[in-house]
Amino acid sequence: MLRPRPDRKATPINKPAHNLVVEHLVDDAGLVDLRTARDDMVGETDLGDDRFGLGDGPFDHYERTLEVRTDDDTHQVTERFSYKMAMPVWWIAFWWPMRHALRGRTNPWWAPPDRLDARAARVLSLLALIQIVDGYLGTVITQTITFAADEFGRGDTAQGLTLALVRLGIVVALAVVALADRKGRRSLLMGAAAIAVVTTALGAASPGLWFLGSTQMVARGLTMGMGILIGVFAAEELPRGSRAYGVSILALAAALGAGMAVWVLPVADLHERGWRVIYLVPLLALPGLVAVARRLPESKRFSANRPAPDHADPLRPASRTLEHRRLLLLAVTAFLLLIFAAPASQFQNDFLKDHRGYSASGIALFTLLTSTPAGIGIFAAGRLADTRGRRGVGAIGLVGGTIFVVAGYYLSGGLMWAGHLVGVVIGSLTVALGVYGPELFSTTHRARANGIIVTLGVLGSATGLILVGALVDRLDNYGHALAIVGIGPILAAVLVMARFPETARVELETLNPDDAPIPDAPPPG
Repeated sequence: MLRPRPDRKATPINKPAHNLVVEHLVDDAGLVDLRTARDDMVGETDLGDDRFGLGDGPFDHYERTLEVRTDDDTHQVTERFSYKMAMPVWWIAFWWPMRHALRGRTNPWWAPPDRLDARAARVLSLLALIQIVDGYLGTVITQTITFAADEFGRGDTAQGLTLALVRLGIVVALAVVALADRKGRRSLLMGAAAIAVVTTALGAASPGLWFLGSTQMVARGLTMGMGILIGVFAAEELPRGSRAYGVSILALAAALGAGMAVWVLPVADLHERGWRVIYLVPLLALPGLVAVARRLPESKRFSANRPAPDHADPLRPASRTLEHRRLLLLAVTAFLLLIFAAPASQFQNDFLKDHRGYSASGIALFTLLTSTPAGIGIFAAGRLADTRGRRGVGAIGLVGGTIFVVAGYYLSGGLMWAGHLVGVVIGSLTVALGVYGPELFSTTHRARANGIIVTLGVLGSATGLILVGALVDRLDNYGHALAIVGIGPILAAVLVMARFPETARVELETLNPDDAPIPDAPPPG
């Protein structure tokens, strides 16, 4: 089994230290400002002699020095930075934004509301890499089902039943998350990722829709387990004021993975069997998953609350009762949301292909151009949920997203594109609700509780897929079918505003007082 390397060996996939030189011409007040330890993107410690080191921040190494030359009432200051970002692989994307942020002395718009330390930045970066794979694996069947059904000569009802069968993989997900509450997050997450990739690749050899559905049932079960554990892992590692931010970043990574599946989709136009290639692509991710597994540590909160060998439940009766109520509330909300969201997403390709005459390339273009801007809503949801609260943001996403997505299925041409685009962007605000699952349960129950919530959500998905598939076969109109199941998210919004607690900027140990406090992090360096 792959074991995580110590942090001192975790940096080879990071770029060597960056250097930045900034020249200033300042007055006395400006010099005092430059000689003050920073407390923004980075928290500095004053080392004396115009040298500043890393107190806290997303760096494996950081040092700032000043060289001052005084001329009358002005000072020429050369400010030198030497730093190494604790963001495996992602340092490439943050190379320029980080340089720009260090030139100023404010927290940049793209940074989390609460500053991340090196460990949190590293773990979030590694989880985002896994989430890309998870996003791709979770989208494959959605993007290819209509083309597979054509090859095998099956209709809308068969597609709906196959997609519903795939959701039975939640049994696999429940096994994964139950073990994760006993054995740890890391090993179960990495094992599920590797097996999911291999099982997905088997779909390329499908002799019929039944085989494709069966392999995807296992693969999607593992994928659902991955998604649950990634969210739990992030919540257990990130600071209290940046948990929703972390969920939004991971959602963006999942969207990137899903987008990659769309990028490959045009191969389905090349041949009737071309869709099978899409199932082989994830094999390319296996070497990267091995590299991530060697660098990902165990969740610090799981390590602090590791279950007792006698399997005794550490919760008091009152805490168990509270968790049961929270579980019911979140599970019902997930059911109501996904009875609409699943068919609205998974029948989109069939709607575009059979009801609007789009080719595979046309579907790919529509999906990319109308869904990519959802990143704006996802990112905004994370920041707003951490700074303004989760409930209002999530409720707006539920109601607004439902209305505009349903409208898109009634429209055609440019209005269809516009309706879907607005619906996806507003609907993406529901990401704000994704942090509730990891927040509202104790560490020893967190993964399993989220598995149960996802199970009820999957039941909602399956119900919606079967219902919408049958209604479309009868009515030949996706708009009518989705308007009926769209009642679900509206009811969910009512529950969110009436019953959900506000958890923004509250420590997990405050929300779950039976958990042991995590030990203080060691000083950097």
